[in-house]
Order: sequence, then structure tokens, then C-alpha cells
Amino acid sequence: MFSAVPRFAKIAAIVVLAAASSVATFDAADARRAGSSGFGSRGTRTFDTPAITRTAPTQAAPIDRSMTQRPQQQTTTQPPLGAPQRPGLFGGFGGSMIGGLIAGGLLGMMLGHGFGGGIGFLGMLLQIGLIVLLISFAMRFFANRQRTQYAAPGSGSSYNMNPMNNAGASPRPSFSIPSIGGAAAAPKARQANDEIGLQQADLDRFEHLLTEIQSAYGKEDYATLRRLTTPEAMSYLAEELGENATSGVRNSVSDVRLLQGDIAEAWREDNAEYATLAMRYSSIDAMVDRTTGKLVDGDDRNPSETTELLTFVRKPGSDWTLSAIQGTELH
Repeated sequence: MFSAVPRFAKIAAIVVLAAASSVATFDAADARRAGSSGFGSRGTRTFDTPAITRTAPTQAAPIDRSMTQRPQQQTTTQPPLGAPQRPGLFGGFGGSMIGGLIAGGLLGMMLGHGFGGGIGFLGMLLQIGLIVLLISFAMRFFANRQRTQYAAPGSGSSYNMNPMNNAGASPRPSFSIPSIGGAAAAPKARQANDEIGLQQADLDRFEHLLTEIQSAYGKEDYATLRRLTTPEAMSYLAEELGENATSGVRNSVSDVRLLQGDIAEAWREDNAEYATLAMRYSSIDAMVDRTTGKLVDGDDRNPSETTELLTFVRKPGSDWTLSAIQGTELH
């Protein structure tokens, strides 16, 4: 019997190691293209969800790697002021009554009388059960009467839980960028949530940054990445490249071409300007062996399409640099 335990332990250890190995392989090969998370900083909007646009019609993946401190959230929920509170079964008057009866019964039992004289302990439990049922029935009866009194016919208010159906409401605007990547303009494109007034030169710069950063990442060109990204974004890119090197692979990216882009939002805060853009682009993106160049994952011949939300930042007297990348969640 005991000889089977070591064999079982060995089998379990092998299964655990195999699972860990497969997870590590996926992380090295697919994490960057999975679009399940984001990194970097969007200033005070780091943990806000960017606007949904035509280019990225699904919600952006949240930023889960950032040096920006997450704002404190209220953990306790208080009932609305003046809202009636429904007492529990053992709360309020019912709890006091049960407590008094039980205490009195126990005192009587200790004095030799018990619950109902000589019924004994079983009789005590039976009487407690009956008392609980009676009080529960009475509390439900009175609660139903209160609800009937306060719910007058025809006086209820209805609230539209979907703000998109309110009169005069419109979805959060977005702005198409047909000049980037040559995509055709949609008729009557919605206006952008652009608080700083981006110019065509800015849009051209974003397209150039996308191509140059992706290509530099594929070549593991640290100098170019440092020049085109913020120090925080560079730290996460360098971490990914280091993990690839440790796993003996390299993420080859080439032939990057923007297909479609939208401005999700652009705003000012403190001494900086931010712009978040949804970008759908094609590229030849594959994971290859660092030594032999053999394909490990992906397709090193045919381009694939990727949609990401890229946030750029600039300060007075400086050019745009990449500050955050978010994938799009699958629905």
C-alpha cells in the first residue's frame, strides 16, 4: 500500500513540471501577441478604459503593469441615505425576543425548571425551534404589510439602465484617420475626444513611431527603443526582450504597415500632452530560435493583423514618445 505513494508522488511531480514548462513556453512565444494585458502609463487615466473606436470596437485590455499608483477605491458599500433597512431574522425585536427566551429557558433549566418544567433538554430544543418559527412567520407577515403600504399602484419610478437610449445621448465620439495607412473614411465619422487639437503632422508621427518601434523591437535595437519610448515603457520592453533571450528565442517583427487608425482620446494634464490611438496594423511577427533561426511559433512568411491601443506623450519642446501599449480583449 505504502509503496504506491512514492510512485504517485513521482507521477504528480512530472505532471506539474510538464504543465509549468508548457505555460513558460506560451509566455515566451505568445504573451506579446495575446493582447490580454497592457503596460506603461497614461497619466491620471492609466486605469481608465479608453474610448471604443471603429478600429478597436472591443474594450481595451487593462494596464496591469505600471509605475503609476492605482487610486484607492472604496471597499465598503453604504446603503443610500434614507433607504429602509430590512432586519435579519435575529435582528431587532426578533433577536431580542429569542435571546430573552433562550436566556430565560437556560436560567430556568439551571434552577431545575427547564423549558416548560420537566420536559428536559429535548423539550427545550423543541420549544426553541417553535419559537424561532413563530417569530420568523410574524416578521415576514409584518414585512409584507409594510411593502404593501409603501408600494402604491402606479407610483413606481422606472430608470433607463442603458444611457445610450436616453434622449439626446450619443456614444463616446471617435475620429477616423483615413490618411494613415490609406484606409477609406467612414461616412459621417464621429468627432474625436480630442482636447488638444492633433494635427496631421502628429498623426504622421504616430504612424512613423508605430513602424519604427515595432521594427526596433524585432531587431532588439535597445538604443532606438530608448529614444522612442518613455523610460517606463522601455523598462517593460527590455524585460520582454530579456525573457525571450533567457528562453533562447527572438521575436522577429518586420514589414509593419498601418491599416487603420482612430483617435480614442487626447488630453492635457500637468505639463504634458497625451494621445491614445487605436491602431490596426499588419506585420510578419514570429518567434524564432536565437541560434538557428528556426521557427518556434507564428508565421515568418505571411503577415498577420494586430490591433492595439498605443498612448503617446510629449512635453513642451519635445517630440512624441510611446508611453503605453494595450491589447484588445477578445469577446
